[in-house]
Amino acid sequence: MSAWTATVLTIFPDMFPGSLGQSLAGRALDQGLWNVRPVDIRQFASDKHHTVDDAPFGGGPGMVMRPDVLDAAINATADQAGPLIYLSPRGRPFDQAMAARFAAGPGLTMICGRFEGIDERVIEARATDARPIEEVSLGDFILSGGEPAALVVLDACVRLLDGVMGSVESLSEESFSGDLLEYPHYARPAVWRGRAAPEILLSGHHENINAWRHDQAERITRERRPDLWARHVRNIKEART
Repeated sequence: MSAWTATVLTIFPDMFPGSLGQSLAGRALDQGLWNVRPVDIRQFASDKHHTVDDAPFGGGPGMVMRPDVLDAAINATADQAGPLIYLSPRGRPFDQAMAARFAAGPGLTMICGRFEGIDERVIEARATDARPIEEVSLGDFILSGGEPAALVVLDACVRLLDGVMGSVESLSEESFSGDLLEYPHYARPAVWRGRAAPEILLSGHHENINAWRHDQAERITRERRPDLWARHVRNIKEART
C-alpha cells in the first residue's frame, strides 16, 4: 500500500516539509509513513523569466496567478489521487472533520496561491471534473501566500495517519472530537504557586475522572465556543429521536 502523499503546488518548493520535518511528523516522514511532493509552479511557465503572474483585467492592485501556467502544473499532478484543494480566504473553513476526511484517503493536492490569488477560470474549468478544486480557508484573515496554510493543513492530517501518533486514545479525546473543546490538563507538581491540581484527578477513580473531564469539556465549550455548543446540543437531540 502506498504511503499517504501530499502534493503541493507552490512557487516556493523549499518551504516544504518545513517544520513538518521535525518531531513526530518528521520521524514519520523518515519512516515512509507519508510523503510530501513539492511542485514548483514556475517550471510550467513558457517564458525565459518563468513568469507565473500578470496584471488583473479591470485594473486594481496586485497581480494574479496566470491560468495557463497553473493549469499546466495541475495537469502534471494528475497521477495524485485524493482531493484537489486551493488555500483561499473565501473557502470553506478548515476543521477537524475535514482533516479526518483528507487523512482517510490516499493523500491530497494543495494549490498555494500568491499575489491577489489565482485566475477564477482555473476553478471554473474544473468544476465538473472528477476532482474539482475545493477552496479551503484557515479563517478570516489574510496570509502572504498559501504555503503557511498548507503546512497547517498537512500537520492536522499527518498526525491522524496510522503510526504517526503514539496513542490512538489521545486523538479521540482532543478538542473538536464530538464537537467539544478539550478538558483542562494538570501534571506534577500537585501544588504549584499555591495552586493545587483538582483532587478528583488524584483520586484514582477513573469513572469519576472521566465524568469530571466531560463536564469540564462541556463548560469550556459552552463558554468559549457557543457555535460548537449549539451543534453539540443539536446532535444529542437528534441522536435521541
